[in-house]
Amino acid sequence: MIKHPAFVVEPWAVRECHLHTDVLAQTESVFALSNGHIGLRGNLDEGEPYGLPGTYLNSFYELRPLPYAEAGYGYPESGQTVVNVTNGKVIRLLVDDEPFDVRYGTLHSHERVLDLRAGTLTRKACWSSPTGAQVRITSTRLVSFTHRAVAAVRYEVEPVDQPLSVVVQSELVANETVPPPSADPRAAAAMQAPLVLEENVTAHNNVCVMVHSTRASRLRVAAGMRHEIDGPDGTRVECDGSGNVSRVTVATRLKPGERLRLDKFFAYGWSAKRSRPAMHDQVVAALAAARLIGWDGLCADQRGFLDDFWEGADVEVEGDAEVQQAVRFGLFHLLQAGARLERRPIPGKGLTGSGYDGHAFWDTESFVLPVITYTYPRAAADALMWRKSILPLARARAEQLGLRGAAFPWRTINGEECSGYWPAGTAAFHVNADIAAAVTRYVDAAEDVEFERDVGLPLLVATARLWCALGHHDAEGRYRIDGVTGPDEYSAVADNNVFTNLMAQRNLRAAADVAIRHLDQAQQLGVTLEETATWRDAAAAIHLPYDERLGVHEQSEGFTGHAVWDFAGTKPEQYPLMLHFPYFDLYRKQVVKQADLVLAMHLCGEAFTLEQKARNFAYYEALTVRDSSLSAATQAVLAAEVGQLDLAYDYLGEAALMDLRDLEHNTRDGVHMASLAGAWLALVAGFGGMRAREGRICFAPRLPPGITRLAFRMRYRGRLLRIEVTPESTTYRLLQGRPVTLTHHGEEFTLGTRPQARRNLPPPFPDLRVRQPPGRAPARRRPGDLPAGIAPAEEQPVEEV
Repeated sequence: MIKHPAFVVEPWAVRECHLHTDVLAQTESVFALSNGHIGLRGNLDEGEPYGLPGTYLNSFYELRPLPYAEAGYGYPESGQTVVNVTNGKVIRLLVDDEPFDVRYGTLHSHERVLDLRAGTLTRKACWSSPTGAQVRITSTRLVSFTHRAVAAVRYEVEPVDQPLSVVVQSELVANETVPPPSADPRAAAAMQAPLVLEENVTAHNNVCVMVHSTRASRLRVAAGMRHEIDGPDGTRVECDGSGNVSRVTVATRLKPGERLRLDKFFAYGWSAKRSRPAMHDQVVAALAAARLIGWDGLCADQRGFLDDFWEGADVEVEGDAEVQQAVRFGLFHLLQAGARLERRPIPGKGLTGSGYDGHAFWDTESFVLPVITYTYPRAAADALMWRKSILPLARARAEQLGLRGAAFPWRTINGEECSGYWPAGTAAFHVNADIAAAVTRYVDAAEDVEFERDVGLPLLVATARLWCALGHHDAEGRYRIDGVTGPDEYSAVADNNVFTNLMAQRNLRAAADVAIRHLDQAQQLGVTLEETATWRDAAAAIHLPYDERLGVHEQSEGFTGHAVWDFAGTKPEQYPLMLHFPYFDLYRKQVVKQADLVLAMHLCGEAFTLEQKARNFAYYEALTVRDSSLSAATQAVLAAEVGQLDLAYDYLGEAALMDLRDLEHNTRDGVHMASLAGAWLALVAGFGGMRAREGRICFAPRLPPGITRLAFRMRYRGRLLRIEVTPESTTYRLLQGRPVTLTHHGEEFTLGTRPQARRNLPPPFPDLRVRQPPGRAPARRRPGDLPAGIAPAEEQPVEEV
């Protein structure tokens, strides 16, 4: 039986009150800390036992071959896999010569708490060695938001009832043993000993530095540590190191009432160009800055950074304590993934695990950035600047494929395509329009003209040129884009995928508009007025397949004519289908892995009437099996829009609890960034009805019975807004910024001299009959019923020592 972790339900923390070693890998992902540059999985301080050891640096990877039984032109020749770099988390403890190991002796109590306001992971344990020596251990870990290269741990040990000999070993460890590879294609390739040692230096002032490099990608990484130690008189400290281990050993004798405290600062840097001495000096300097501010200063800065973030991003949910916890947990992890990107990508698992080999996908632009744009816009700009930095590689890829413009990779770390399966990789050209949509969304929300000119324009021009190379006008004058794959990975290489065509249409129009606004810069890119007219012509003639007989849009041309998948004959254990059936069979049937046309109705809603949305939603709901964590959030948004509030609420629960309940049984590989973003999308875009475009921000709020109050904050064009929804009315508040015009269910009003307005909610929609494939309906959301092993904070039993 597959187990999932059990956490206390409370609003501002994720708390585990008992250690369960059979779900260590899952909790390591949930308790991971990151700042977008450094990522530390929530491994135990002593390093063992572990589910998956992990310390990651954004975009630090190794190359590996992509073998093909039958190679073809344009196939990627190598893949990229994120590397588990030097581990600075390790702090081992010996008590009267017995190593602290939770598998031995007696673990009287054990608690771990991820504090979403402090930005720390705190662990408290009370343990007796096999010989009966009892100690209390407290460790607090953080990855600094304000010092990009720095992480730190405060580690404290005290005896309970007798004098004890205590030895603490603080280490840097490289090339840790990792578990064998998984058969699940979503997991990472296992890499043994990927780092080659260049330097291991220990100094007399408790500073250790190690420098390694990779064999194939030729990247260099440096890691360093230093310590502040507070113990009784007679405490001794030694430094040593060789091979892939550096160690600082602290030995002392503690009496009851005394304590040994070790503050460990560790820092990282990596480069493809800088020399070994330069990398060494870089981490030494970062450690000096950390020591200058000290542990208390790092904690104060961390809290201040998060206070500023929550002021503009918090979501309040009354009536469902689990969703309240989950949406804040999700926002916290999104911030961790993007806070200090500085022109790096946001991988599908962030820096919380090695799932998907650490690759970034299109879901960053389509799910993660829509949240970050309105809550922490700097990270959205950074992620898109990374896309601009890999534009030369995207242009080269397009040229290789015989196309103009740029063809961005479906999955990547360094900017080169590394998907070995072209029908779901190379053919998924919609990633280019997803990037363009993220550009226009950010520029609209931030009014960042300089960004639009320097970053947005080159991206929009290159992607617009791609659509002109991929598409053509048919004999009837319709603009067709044939042989592409949309978001649904169970339908590949199809003609006129509606999502792709609508997103391409937006891309073409946005490129034309921005090129006219920045004509001088556009001309430097070779853009002419004739070319912009070509883009507008293609956009105006875009073909959207529609089945007149059924009265619904086709996901792609001919889709509704395919045989319907035999859902009744599919056993529950045969999901996800991709692990049990050949893609050949999936591709020629009506079965949808994840929202595709439904996602088009969310992101390009103006292209559909409300009646069309309702009919389309009902039709595709009966075909969608949600074998992807990306699906539930989109289905929640559209279910809310067409009046299916209870169903939307069920999907909200699935998206929000994807990792806290390990619903896909793969949280061990890292948390699902897009699904974490989905909790916010379901609440704000779904039940809040928020849509923003071209300087207009609209709301159409409605609540399901399970939520009694929803309040959320967001940033838009220099304003800070707070929207509070109850079953009867919605209150809009302008907290910061100049006056703003909003829309409430189609009614315009302005917040300015009167910074607050209240509007009533309209009556509910007529009921719509909706069904899911047999056995694939979402779990009914009943907030009063918590799963076994989970208790609300006020009822959680406390284990006494």
